[in-house]
Amino acid sequence: MTAKRFLVIDDDDAFCTALQRSLTRKGYEVKLANNLDEARECCQQYVPSYAVVDLKIDQESGLNIIPYLRNRFPDIRMLMLTGYSSIATAVDAIKLGADNYLQKPAGTAAILAALEESSKPEPGQALPPSNAPSLERMTWEHIQQALKDNDGNISATARQLGMHRRTLQRKLQKRPVKS
Repeated sequence: MTAKRFLVIDDDDAFCTALQRSLTRKGYEVKLANNLDEARECCQQYVPSYAVVDLKIDQESGLNIIPYLRNRFPDIRMLMLTGYSSIATAVDAIKLGADNYLQKPAGTAAILAALEESSKPEPGQALPPSNAPSLERMTWEHIQQALKDNDGNISATARQLGMHRRTLQRKLQKRPVKS
């Protein structure tokens, strides 16, 4: 039986090294890529079973590599990781082909669990109960959706939300609340 192969695409060297060490101890073969070009180059000779992709890789979006990986390796299990999660980016990641989505920080056990669980419930299977998000979280989600609808244009988003551009920029610099 061949080893399960991981491709980790993230520009955080400390995170990559720690995850690689942990996965290797669990019997996985792991390749690291610090940007999307390195990931594509790695995939020329390496066939991963799993991919962990950071949403924000330097100035690039990890969303851009998901369709490439899905087309090249139809059976790959992909997980989008981010420290700036929002419902809008989670939906985009899943639509593009990711199997699951986790907010950082995420440990090896959580990553493996997210990659192993089915992304779609079986027919007749109830969805797990969810807690209602906080007002702050809903505000963050609304801002993220408006920003997406305006193609990242801060001024247009601020106008749509009825707030000053600088106020919006301050809100965007804060990390989102968990819920």
